[in-house]
Amino acid sequence: MKIKTLEHIEFETIITCFLSAFENYFVQLPTDKAYYKERWKIAKVNYQLSYGMFDGEQLVGFIIHAVDNRDGELIAFNTGTGVLPKYRGQKITKAIYNYALPDLKENGITKCLLEVITANKAAISAYENVGFEIIKNYKCFNGILNLNTAEPVVLKEINFNEINWKEISNLNSYSWDNQKETIQNSSYKYFQIINNQRVESYFVINPTNGYISQWDVLTTNKEAWENLFDGIKQISNTVIINNVEERLTNKINFLHSIGLDNTVNQYEMKLTI
Repeated sequence: MKIKTLEHIEFETIITCFLSAFENYFVQLPTDKAYYKERWKIAKVNYQLSYGMFDGEQLVGFIIHAVDNRDGELIAFNTGTGVLPKYRGQKITKAIYNYALPDLKENGITKCLLEVITANKAAISAYENVGFEIIKNYKCFNGILNLNTAEPVVLKEINFNEINWKEISNLNSYSWDNQKETIQNSSYKYFQIINNQRVESYFVINPTNGYISQWDVLTTNKEAWENLFDGIKQISNTVIINNVEERLTNKINFLHSIGLDNTVNQYEMKLTI
């Protein structure tokens, strides 16, 4: 078997291996191939710095990296690692990283990041053997919004550049796919909640599936959280909220209080190279 980059590998080959590797996973992943083509483009996947293990001409394992400058560093974010079932137990992930890390470093990468489901003990152990360490705890939620407010809040649709990003205190809590550098390349919609002629909160949402990439309150008004989700409900009655950092107790507690389900938990892991 041999390792090489995915630069000249057809997308169909990569996604077929990806979907096979994630069959019977901890959570049900989308199977629409077009979804991943668009998602990886938005995330800034770099196939020159993504790698595969090949058995002859067959792709049997992979690490797919999104690459971008974030907070002054050139970071490689592992947006997908997988090995076909019949090839597991051969330390393929470690072998690919042993090949990849010198190449990443040579290309100016200073840090590698990834996310892993906390129940996936085998994957966590494999990443720790490479040198990754856990740096964040994330919780994921979804469900139906059952809110009863006296009257609808004032909702204002804006564009990406109208958000005062400097005013938002917890931007570093968002995971790679939810960071502003990623979402500005997508088809998300941006909204503000206006209360007493002031911006009270904001959220970023995909109206077609209710996925919320960013959301936060910008005031100390005790009703701001309810107002925020009243605004969200005007756009989508069902929501998906991934990777809320555990330290943000106000956010976590409010999501529990409105009955959303904590579906899965994840770690963010880091390796400095």
